[in-house]
Amino acid sequence: MSPRREQPAVTAAERQAADASALASRFRAQRDRLAAALAKSVEGVVVADRDGIEVFRNEVAEVFRNARHSGAVVERTIGSMLEGAVAGEESEQDLQLFGPPRSRLRLRAVPLIVDGERTGAAVYVHDISEVHRVDNVRRDFVANVSHELKTPIGALELLAETLVAEDDPEVARPLIERLAKEAERLGRIVDDLLDLSLIETQETVPTELLSVDALVDEAVDRLRPSAMVSGIGLQVHHASSSGRVESDRRQIVSAIVNLLDNAVKYSEPGSVVVVETEQTDDDAVIVVSDHGIGVPSRDLERIFERFYRVDQARSRDTGGTGLGLAIVRHVAQVHGGDVSVESVEGEGSTFRLRLPLAPELSLPSEPQDVT
Repeated sequence: MSPRREQPAVTAAERQAADASALASRFRAQRDRLAAALAKSVEGVVVADRDGIEVFRNEVAEVFRNARHSGAVVERTIGSMLEGAVAGEESEQDLQLFGPPRSRLRLRAVPLIVDGERTGAAVYVHDISEVHRVDNVRRDFVANVSHELKTPIGALELLAETLVAEDDPEVARPLIERLAKEAERLGRIVDDLLDLSLIETQETVPTELLSVDALVDEAVDRLRPSAMVSGIGLQVHHASSSGRVESDRRQIVSAIVNLLDNAVKYSEPGSVVVVETEQTDDDAVIVVSDHGIGVPSRDLERIFERFYRVDQARSRDTGGTGLGLAIVRHVAQVHGGDVSVESVEGEGSTFRLRLPLAPELSLPSEPQDVT
């Protein structure tokens, strides 16, 4: 057979080889893209072949391999669920890990089926800690709102019924005073709830360039009469250089007032609450210190939650709504800052409200005479 007659066959074979090579290249590219996508997934992903041999694990799931303590529990669960999925069993399981840090994971195992045939299995590990926390906060919030509103409403109802049946003015006077106090308390709860809701849902905050010292002075002036009635002194110390912040005046003043109000409520008569302003390279810091009852270490992480009170009886006696520090935290977050606390039970507390400084506007240069 002449070489000329063999040429078409050779060309066809080369063409088939080229097509096969191109197909293999496309397959490898698809595989690599899929592996890259799974590697960057926020979920942990572990994949096994039809024999149960692990063939892929992304970075999130890699932390459980050879882990100790709670991580080892997750790894064992992945292995057992993967084994079941290889056999065709789909399953889901939640794990609560006590840490540190505490977390909750949801594991889901599924068989991988292609053209009706099981080709392997996968386990997905999803961290639902934040979802679980938000659900708990929502449930607690609804329960707490119901409880907090029910208490003054019940008191108002009882006092009103008593007043209807009372003809003696001397007996009625203290009942009326208590009625007014409970109505005021109910109004404060509603106002704080509305403020908190507005801060949380506001997409944009109307801001202006304001002096930190001026904001502090306005808040102190607003609370000074209440502090005097409680026998608490207020001292203000400003930093040598006053910074300015881009902020909503009403919100920032409200946050400082809440910090001061909290300090006054939990201080003993005759003591002093100190307000200081500090300035770093990037932030203005408003520091409120008291020498009151302090906060137990076990409560430090929770005092910024809605309706959470360190001393329930004292807060109710002073008319506290339990929302003040939650408002402070949200105001700080909305303005790109934060709030923190240091406290020793029986000695007092120090709160730091940190707000980013506004960039200083450069002044126009003086015109120069040119001769």
